[in-house]
Amino acid sequence: MIAFGTGGWRAIIGDEFTKANIQILAKAMARKMKAEGVEEKGIVMGYDRRFLSKETIYWSCEIFAEEGIKVWFIDRSVPTPLVMFYVMKHNMPYGMMVTASHNPAIYNGIKVFTEGGRDANEIQTQDIECYIKEIEDEFQGKPLPSMPYEKALKAGLVEEFNPLNEYLDNIIDNIDMQKIRDAGLNIALDPMYGVSQTSLKTILLTARCDVNLINERHDTLFGGRLPAPTDGTLRALKTYVIDYGCDIGLATDGDADRIGVIDDKGRFLHANDILVLLYYYLVKYKGWKGPVVRNVATTHMLDKVAEGFGETCYEVPVGFKHISAKMQETGAILGGESSGGLTVRGHINGKDGVYAAMLLVEMLAVTGKKMSQIMEDIQKEYGTIHMEERDYKMTQDRKEEIFHMLMEEKLLPKIDVPMRDVSYLDGCKVYFENGGWIIARFSGTEPLLRIFCEMPDEMQAKALCEEFETFLDL
Repeated sequence: MIAFGTGGWRAIIGDEFTKANIQILAKAMARKMKAEGVEEKGIVMGYDRRFLSKETIYWSCEIFAEEGIKVWFIDRSVPTPLVMFYVMKHNMPYGMMVTASHNPAIYNGIKVFTEGGRDANEIQTQDIECYIKEIEDEFQGKPLPSMPYEKALKAGLVEEFNPLNEYLDNIIDNIDMQKIRDAGLNIALDPMYGVSQTSLKTILLTARCDVNLINERHDTLFGGRLPAPTDGTLRALKTYVIDYGCDIGLATDGDADRIGVIDDKGRFLHANDILVLLYYYLVKYKGWKGPVVRNVATTHMLDKVAEGFGETCYEVPVGFKHISAKMQETGAILGGESSGGLTVRGHINGKDGVYAAMLLVEMLAVTGKKMSQIMEDIQKEYGTIHMEERDYKMTQDRKEEIFHMLMEEKLLPKIDVPMRDVSYLDGCKVYFENGGWIIARFSGTEPLLRIFCEMPDEMQAKALCEEFETFLDL
């Protein structure tokens, strides 16, 4: 079964992520494009460093070629935001990226981008799923008609190319490179065995930074770690920053649309902190004006900072398509999520870890301050809050049971903290009168229940998580 979640279609390799399903999805996209009359413009496709990613492009090209649709094939592993950029810049109707982003190594997947380089929304993905069902019913497991890749290449139905320089130049044009050159920064970079090493290293070296790389080789198992920049997965980067006196440690997830940061003192900065830092920098130091957008599981410190600048913070469901849409609607200057993805007004309509990393480097150069100093400035002005995050693996039966309790019967544990409101926009989120909150929601990319809680202090946040754990029998 091919089903889209918040980050495209993702599945375990050899289970649902198979050649047959990949080609069914490609045929569904071809039919959708023909139905919309956009097949003449073709489709752009890219891939990351995961197992079978490049082969997935070949298998997809064979279907598109058979359908007479040209594929612009980026013929080396690249960041996901590069594909989004190309769709936007060249007015392509669709783009596809083969990646499972930050999922474990046993997963792979495909993200679909629509006009403007945006993540496909629910209406688009439901449409794709309808075409998938139509094809499954029609072929009943039989192989789909296809054209061999080499034949498609010779026929001009596949064009291999590399638009990396165009993407990098766009970032360079939007960063104060001279300030960075003058600062002489020492930077540690951890691509987490993913795709950012060429793009991010190239820009940093162009800005005359000293760049120190770790975990840059191609490893489809990601060094045995989850390819997500977290406190636990970036221990080596922390050590490197301290040992070599780096100004900052930068990390990106497997497809480089999310970012992780280690500050000058070797401390991991949560994605929530990065969002707050960048919004504070863009408004206070660059003089930008406008609101900010976050999802339901992201820090409310953004609300405090926005209010301090006379601006608004908007809340949307999880899924970057919601953030992009709200940014477009409100003219927001920044949008992001607690899992590490963010985007800035005037760039692409989706997450870009490479651009985010360069903005943070620019921030150090422009302010002349250490990352830890800027964070201290913000905390002095707006106070501190603590976020607690917990994940629980779910079977389908357990998921349905908990969904029934929380979302249908709307049951809640007895909580001593005075409540202000309850929202079911995306999961079950309880807002407290002291400004804190807790949310329980199911992941759209993995079989997990996630609980996030933000309170004035760590003890309160942990206690509330434990109350939900007991209530849900986790």
